[in-house]
Amino acid sequence: MPLTTQTYWAEHAWLGATVEQGVLIATSPAGRITAVRPGTAAPPVGAVTLRGLTLPGLANAHSHAFHRALRSATQVGGGTFWTWRTAMYEMAAALTPDSYYTLARAVYAEMALAGITCVGEFHYVHHGPGGTRYGDPALMAKALVAAATAAGIRITLLDTCYLAAGFGEPLSGTQLRFSDGTAEAWAERADALSGGPTARLGAAIHSVRAVPADALTTVARFAQERGRPLHVHLSEQPRENEDCLRAHGRTPTQLLNDHGVWGPRTTAVHATHLTDEDIALLGRSATTVCLCPTTERDLADGIGPAGPLRAAGSPLCVGSDSHAVIDLLAEARAVEEHERLRTRARGHFTAGQLLRAASDEGHAALGWPEAGRLEPDALADFTTVALDSVRTAGPPRRMALEAAVYAATAADVRHTVVGGLHIVRDGAHQLVHDIPEALREAISALRTTR
Repeated sequence: MPLTTQTYWAEHAWLGATVEQGVLIATSPAGRITAVRPGTAAPPVGAVTLRGLTLPGLANAHSHAFHRALRSATQVGGGTFWTWRTAMYEMAAALTPDSYYTLARAVYAEMALAGITCVGEFHYVHHGPGGTRYGDPALMAKALVAAATAAGIRITLLDTCYLAAGFGEPLSGTQLRFSDGTAEAWAERADALSGGPTARLGAAIHSVRAVPADALTTVARFAQERGRPLHVHLSEQPRENEDCLRAHGRTPTQLLNDHGVWGPRTTAVHATHLTDEDIALLGRSATTVCLCPTTERDLADGIGPAGPLRAAGSPLCVGSDSHAVIDLLAEARAVEEHERLRTRARGHFTAGQLLRAASDEGHAALGWPEAGRLEPDALADFTTVALDSVRTAGPPRRMALEAAVYAATAADVRHTVVGGLHIVRDGAHQLVHDIPEALREAISALRTTR
């Protein structure tokens, strides 16, 4: 965090309701915003100029950092989610604490370049090959937290309980790395983890396939008693629903409801294949839903019911999940675009609603409710999107927000500020140099060990 105050002057900034011109944003040594003053005609002496449209920092609410090593490699040929999962397990088998740190640092740096200031890491590679325990059981988790710190972004480590290969199926192979044996052992290990100034802790249920019903309450109670956000993969594939109905006579949403999982501190990830009753349960409990449109499209998962979920009362956020691309602006607009495909009608979400899903609601889902807004006392986390690129040039300035949400990509991000510190400046990361080379080296090393 910066040791002095810093003042930024944004050419344009979105202040939650409108886009304003000439916005002065003052930050404190504690990394908070102390003042936001629109209508400042010119940059004050000493202020850092941010040309373009400045937005609240983006929150990537669902990430598996090591999946980044599969980009392009799994795009060859056909297959399904389940064949993709085989390749994913092979990559997970190659991870060590050092190689995971190296890869995650580069991945989180790529996120900073995309305007992401906070990531929710859904972490389940806890142990060594075959399930052997490291001397420090938090070694893999510490590698991820250190990687985010080195890349200059915040992290919520969603430590994940993973106990079974399926309903009544024991773990084998790479999956043994994911398990603590029992929910109680998972809770003991997760309870010993520590956060930090830019790291907070959460909990996760991998899925109803991977956590037996009698363990669900243990995980939910653990998160509730410690005030940690709780995330869970939900109904990503029809097969999960079919298997759950056979095993328990109810859908995954209903089973998790029976065990006290849903509520305003819980986030259901994907929620692609839901019944009307499922949607009502999630909405009544104010459970957030994290949509990952690029991954859901890439893995042929399906299109989730974003509109009905929001109408039922569920806040929405977004994540890049498997990192086929890392672009939260693309994820946000895909929420609207997928809804258009599902309903064959346009205009379900405004640009502001989509941006709130990618910022304010995402931060809330990750346990950072003081982030995601440009206002005094909020965390000084923001990003600036160019308005003069080949993608964003042309529209009048009154449509700057629509240009950013519907036309810009991660390549248009010019600045990223976290805690008042300029992490990405004029498109260049200030802490991690030559990120493409860092990614190439980290991924190549993993592929060599497979």
